[in-house]
Amino acid sequence: MVSESRTAKSIHNIKIALLFYFFNLILQFFSRKIFLDYLGSEVLGLNTTAQNLLGFLNIAELGIGNAIAYNLYKPLYDKNHKDINEIVSIQGWLYRRVAYIVIIGSCLLMCFFPLIFAKAQLPLWYAYGSFLTLLASSLLSYFINYQQIVLSADQKDYKITANVQGVKILKLLLQILAIRFLENGYVWWMILEIIMACITSYTLNKSIQKEYPWLHPQISKGKYLQKLHPRIISDTKKIFFHKIAGFVLGQTSPLIIYAYASLTLVAIYGNYMLIITGITSLLTALLNNLTAGVGNLIATGDKNRIKNVFWEITVSRIWIAATICFALYTLGDKFINLWVGAQYTLPHTSFIVLIGITFISLSRTNDAFIAGYGLFQDIWAPIAESVLNLGLSILLGYYFDLTGILCGVLCSLLLIVYIWKPYFLYKKGFKESIIDYISHYIKYLSVLLISLFISNIIIAQGSFAIDSYAQWFIYAIFVTLLYATISFILLFLTDKAPRRLLNRFYNFNNSSK
Repeated sequence: MVSESRTAKSIHNIKIALLFYFFNLILQFFSRKIFLDYLGSEVLGLNTTAQNLLGFLNIAELGIGNAIAYNLYKPLYDKNHKDINEIVSIQGWLYRRVAYIVIIGSCLLMCFFPLIFAKAQLPLWYAYGSFLTLLASSLLSYFINYQQIVLSADQKDYKITANVQGVKILKLLLQILAIRFLENGYVWWMILEIIMACITSYTLNKSIQKEYPWLHPQISKGKYLQKLHPRIISDTKKIFFHKIAGFVLGQTSPLIIYAYASLTLVAIYGNYMLIITGITSLLTALLNNLTAGVGNLIATGDKNRIKNVFWEITVSRIWIAATICFALYTLGDKFINLWVGAQYTLPHTSFIVLIGITFISLSRTNDAFIAGYGLFQDIWAPIAESVLNLGLSILLGYYFDLTGILCGVLCSLLLIVYIWKPYFLYKKGFKESIIDYISHYIKYLSVLLISLFISNIIIAQGSFAIDSYAQWFIYAIFVTLLYATISFILLFLTDKAPRRLLNRFYNFNNSSK
């Protein structure tokens, strides 16, 4: 009964999340288009840069939310209100300290704004206004919204989604209208950002109070209570190091691009990242269900079954990642042309490298199994990935501009995600030779490259005019299904994992009827 309840909650969360996800994604495309048409690429680039600067200051939070959620699972299951209140009190206490660090860091950072934004062809108050607006919204999450972690740990994310994303949809609509029809549209954008952040905090906390009327954290006791729950601090430290690489990956590139180029190029890069992030977020939500039971599977100790599932998940993620990347390569620039204009397309070489980064991000399977085996001792790996990411991006960016910056990111991912992670998993988890992994992966990549070659030959035989969204959509369906079909057939014929995976889905569908 418990497992059924958890499954029902998960399905409900996914349905609500997907509904709001599509609404928000569509509105973000409209919003970005309005931003570019009425405010210009400089303002959009400045806004993106301000977000990334604030993101660096928020690095102090990494790990706290995950550690708190992990420590809430058992008391929520046991309905232990005392422990839940204590743990949330600790979170509030920790978040207050993070907020103070962010405030102090922000004040120091803003002293350097005249230097940081010296190249911007905009009044300096734009930078201060953008940053302070985003800072105010961020601080609300530390001082007020932190209790939402209980909803998340209790598998009631749909309540968070309904409140946060619902208000976000309204905010985007109002901001689009303000920029389009009112004078000083960007000022109204900032005002609405703050107002709607406050409304989000109010509605979210009303929902939490209604769901958990007994939840009354005492932040002032947090310092004392954390001694009663020492695991929270230790878990936070471990999670921090393993999350820092992903954080640096997402925050540094726009800043380095601005340092070497301009706010306009930051905006152009952001257009592509909106598409890629939208696809990645959707697939992460869907594909995470494949890896949700990895820990339980590993606990069985059935090594043969573990390896079979590992390759089934790996081949499915590689196939999906390759299909998406082929679609991006074939359709990306055409969509940008229709959406915001040809002047906002990336250089072709930079686009190819960005697709390589996307493929690695979508196809990584090792992390779930490393976590399932409890292998967190390679703290040096995320640190090394971050250092390589930053160092190589800065070095190569100096010589090769945007392409060099993106190559720095790609190199760090190849070295850590594609070389170290599999080696670490096979040596410490599977306790086998890495040769098995290399042979499988070479075979998969060869099949995918052959599929790419065949698909391009077929596409080249036709003549497709892309002058409208309808034509683009029809073309998108054709090229995506073409590559997906060819690559799946070749994978199915050359490897056992796709055949086992298909058989697993077939048996599941029959048993559910």
